[in-house]
Amino acid sequence: MNHLTNQRSKFQLPDDIHYLNNAYMSPLLERVARKGIEGLEQKYRPHEIGVDDFFQGAEDIRTKFSVLINNPEPDRIVLIPSVSYGMGIVARNVSVHNKKIVIPGEQFPSNVYPWIELAKRDKARIEMVDPPESLTNRGLEWNEKILKAIDGNTSLVALGQIHWADGTLFDLESVRERCDEVGALLIIDGTQSVGALSFDLSQIRPDALVCAGYKFLLGHYGLGVAYFGPAFDNGVPLEENWINREDSRDFAGLVKYKKNYEPGALRYEMGEHSNFVLVPMLQEALAQLNEWTPSRIQAYCASITEQPLKTLKKAGFWVEVPKQRSSHLFGIRHPEMDLNRLKTSLANKKIFVSIRGDAVRVSPHVYSYEMELELLVDILCQSVKRYA
Repeated sequence: MNHLTNQRSKFQLPDDIHYLNNAYMSPLLERVARKGIEGLEQKYRPHEIGVDDFFQGAEDIRTKFSVLINNPEPDRIVLIPSVSYGMGIVARNVSVHNKKIVIPGEQFPSNVYPWIELAKRDKARIEMVDPPESLTNRGLEWNEKILKAIDGNTSLVALGQIHWADGTLFDLESVRERCDEVGALLIIDGTQSVGALSFDLSQIRPDALVCAGYKFLLGHYGLGVAYFGPAFDNGVPLEENWINREDSRDFAGLVKYKKNYEPGALRYEMGEHSNFVLVPMLQEALAQLNEWTPSRIQAYCASITEQPLKTLKKAGFWVEVPKQRSSHLFGIRHPEMDLNRLKTSLANKKIFVSIRGDAVRVSPHVYSYEMELELLVDILCQSVKRYA
């Protein structure tokens, strides 16, 4: 595998900005921004927009995203505006009557609220599996607790590939195996991992995979992607739009109202998914990600964080062991950190990270330098000395 070198020149981040916050929102690649500008300018000339333009961009996204996640069936990929939209489709089309939904504790709200409402509707119960209180073997023990919670009364399991706040890796292959044993659906939010961490759909076999596009897919806010497996082939979409109906390419025949949806997952695409600005931007972003590949992105992030994290651990900070976390997103903890004062110190040095719960969430990418991680380490170590 050829190793990636730093790719900051492909973005427009100022030299004095240390942006270690891709999990919040990615910066735009220049090549992606250009596609967005071209899409805006296209509206000057609406007479040049043809029927095929409503469909070709989405089809290209299906193909490129399928390459990224090793999906052999591109027509199972649909365009969505948000994670909550994709999870809403799942919630509308499953039955969990008097059974159990298993989710990890402290999960992102868009992967919690739909299940709360579903449980109310179907008189089901949510079992939220909190992380262990001890930080020793935290990731390993958390996975064990999740697997133990999945039993014969479980109808659905919803989680991420990693935990959004601290990068804890969830053992999705073992979760899939356990779901198969008990007949439960596996629903995955890949927003904080897909694009930067290898995801093999053919091995994990989720029933649904939902991803926002503006983080590690390097697209813009407002357009994401979702995969829906065979369990959803005959479901009902969230909205009744013209483009997810049979024969929607026949513009002259649109008033010949159709009873049938597009086959399989295509029925779930959002209205106006042909967005002539956001679609070409996501196309271009996916093209770049497939050039870099998630495995090389992950290796690059590991290479620039290895030594800084060793320094932190020697100073008494906690970071999950590499086997139990991702390298592109991880949480840093210390019992003596005053997080509010730490925010001020980081802002003064123009270092951008996120505070999530009791963890400092750090999420570098291919535009990040090891030197920027070292600056962060200095601030963190000084802060503990000052607060002690």
